[in-house]
Amino acid sequence: MSLRHALLGLLAARPSSGYDLTRSFRVSLAHAWSAHHSQIYPVLAELLAAGLIEQESTGPRGRKVYAITDAGLAEMRRWLTETEPDRATRNEASLRIFFLWLISPEDAHAYLRREAEYHRAKLELYEELQLAGGEYVTPSTPLALEVGVRYQRMLLDWLDWARQEVARGD
Repeated sequence: MSLRHALLGLLAARPSSGYDLTRSFRVSLAHAWSAHHSQIYPVLAELLAAGLIEQESTGPRGRKVYAITDAGLAEMRRWLTETEPDRATRNEASLRIFFLWLISPEDAHAYLRREAEYHRAKLELYEELQLAGGEYVTPSTPLALEVGVRYQRMLLDWLDWARQEVARGD
């Protein structure tokens, strides 16, 4: 259900094509929710059929621009205020931490180092986006960027601690 609501939220911010929405997921929403081109178009069709969005225009090469309807905006507001988020998480990187004991301390340390490199790059990206400012995907994007920055910093702090713990076990 969240892909449906993510699309409605993006369309509430501005009318967009499927390509524009795919780009928004890749550039801005990726740390919170991922969606691929092939997932977006069927959901747009469902939202259109349900009257939650409308096709605003057709451009060159059949490019369709969608906008949220009053019913779609009401659905977004209902979803935001009347439902609780699904907090179930599936994170393969975190799952692997449970099983680091099965590999050598050197391999465990290398894994944690790679994770730190990944999260350092994410932190740099989010900080660059904060500094760049400019046109955000939604008016709440600065809030989402800040949680991304703080989350990456927390993970980097934990990864430093974990590497020290693994080194102590050598």
